[in-house]
Amino acid sequence: MACPRFQRLSASLLEISPRKRGPVQITTRSFSSSTRRLATLGLDALDKSKGYVLSQKLASKFQTVVISPRNYFVFTPLLNSAAVGTLEFRNALEPVRNRRRPNVEYMQAWADDINFSAKTVTVEESVVDQRTGKGGILSEPDPYRNSSLTDMKMEKFGKRREGKRFEMSYDKLVVAVGCYSQTFDTKGVRENAYFMKDVGDARRIRKRVLECFEIASLPTTAESLRKQLLRFAIIGGGPTGMEFAAELSDLVHTDLCRTYPRLAPMVRITVHDVAPKVLSMFDEKLARYAMTTFQRQGVAIKTNSAVSELRRGLPDTNGDGSAEQVADAQGCYTLTTAEDGDVGVGMCVWSTGNMMNPFVKRCLRKTQRLPSSSSAIIAPDSSPPTVETLPSREWMIESHPRSGAIVVDSHLRVRLHSQPTSTATTTTAPSPTASTPPPPADTAALADVYALGDNAAMANANLPATAQTATQQAVWLAKTLNNGNGNGSGVADKPFTFRNNGIMAYVGNARAIVDTPGKGTPDISGRSAWLVWRGVYLGMSVSWRNRVLIPTYW
Repeated sequence: MACPRFQRLSASLLEISPRKRGPVQITTRSFSSSTRRLATLGLDALDKSKGYVLSQKLASKFQTVVISPRNYFVFTPLLNSAAVGTLEFRNALEPVRNRRRPNVEYMQAWADDINFSAKTVTVEESVVDQRTGKGGILSEPDPYRNSSLTDMKMEKFGKRREGKRFEMSYDKLVVAVGCYSQTFDTKGVRENAYFMKDVGDARRIRKRVLECFEIASLPTTAESLRKQLLRFAIIGGGPTGMEFAAELSDLVHTDLCRTYPRLAPMVRITVHDVAPKVLSMFDEKLARYAMTTFQRQGVAIKTNSAVSELRRGLPDTNGDGSAEQVADAQGCYTLTTAEDGDVGVGMCVWSTGNMMNPFVKRCLRKTQRLPSSSSAIIAPDSSPPTVETLPSREWMIESHPRSGAIVVDSHLRVRLHSQPTSTATTTTAPSPTASTPPPPADTAALADVYALGDNAAMANANLPATAQTATQQAVWLAKTLNNGNGNGSGVADKPFTFRNNGIMAYVGNARAIVDTPGKGTPDISGRSAWLVWRGVYLGMSVSWRNRVLIPTYW
């Protein structure tokens, strides 16, 4: 006889009819007739602490459904340490499914479209990798799933088969699909660069570093190729790129120098940044300290250095572009800059900011007729939220002019801007006795749709795209929804306010920099800042398993 718990779980799974084509309606288990469903799209903008806030704290008041192609939360600040082996990959992960959170539904799928008027989400399954024919859970989502596949992937895997689609209704929606790595359409970057967005990226980087050393240690490897194998390039002088350079330098000087004593002196680590200085968001004194620390470790930093191309193979020394340059490269790449020309590198890690998710771009291009019978719009920044009594008209989601992110009001509600009407304006003079209706509002906000993290930008505030911003947004949103605010109930709620807790970065050799906000608060650098850096990230770990394992590996 089946276990009762298994029967309850089975009853909550999706029932999809394979005979029907296109989206089909699905049902999940309901807690009660009064319980409303809150759907969270994506986990990319949520590290494991923020994801726990939204999934666990809201589960008591809402039927919480998480839709993401990734079945785990990622704590991105620890990915650099995991990439070089300082920590294990599981230390940066927390599973979405947890027996301590039985009220949280999870669907491993892609959010394909949103109908704000009908309050439904079109979802596409992503459990089976159709391109490779392998079943089971995907190790990581394809970062270019919603964009055109590269010729290399098309040749290797063939055209991606579409998964089954279904529609899910919601009462409240949180959009947190995150961003992809910004490539600025640099030739060859998408195909050949290594990124640092997920555990799969960290795993590939670790594998490639060890591969470069193993190939370089072979007696059949030419000296010129050996030098290029041991040359590592990091593109981007922000905290992520500089922290990876520091972690890689520590790996070479503390571990690999003992394992490969002949090769360690040949290692070259170079950071390229198009800006005139790196770590520009830090205080000038702290940035100079970081530069000095990197120079002592032998890490070269090249500012005002723009990358124009990254291609497979060695630099074309023969000038004929022969295929032998690629075949004999042992996985090396050629990095092209205006200052240095073609330079052979064993690996290129790309960390130059965020690019908006194609899913968000697609939603921004669509028009929605609102308000509808099921979806209300409100005046932006209103508290308590007042439902607008406007006639139905066409609206579009407002996008940030620079980043392309979804614009939200002070309560994290998605803002709308009106579409011009297609009918021509009449030139007939109005009757003096006729009452002139008020002009339609140019902006509004969706009453039950929120956005936070990297894919959101506040209309009246320029917030940094950091983990602490999204953390504070998630905490504020969870408290607001649990208190019954933000739902048109007439209960006033305070707008979201960001509290700057400072920024910090690891610079290698057990040293870090901590930039504290406000006047009168001293900035910290050196080993004391390194202890603060580790203490903060250890405190942000959620499970006791990681709270014990992380200091053990450190």
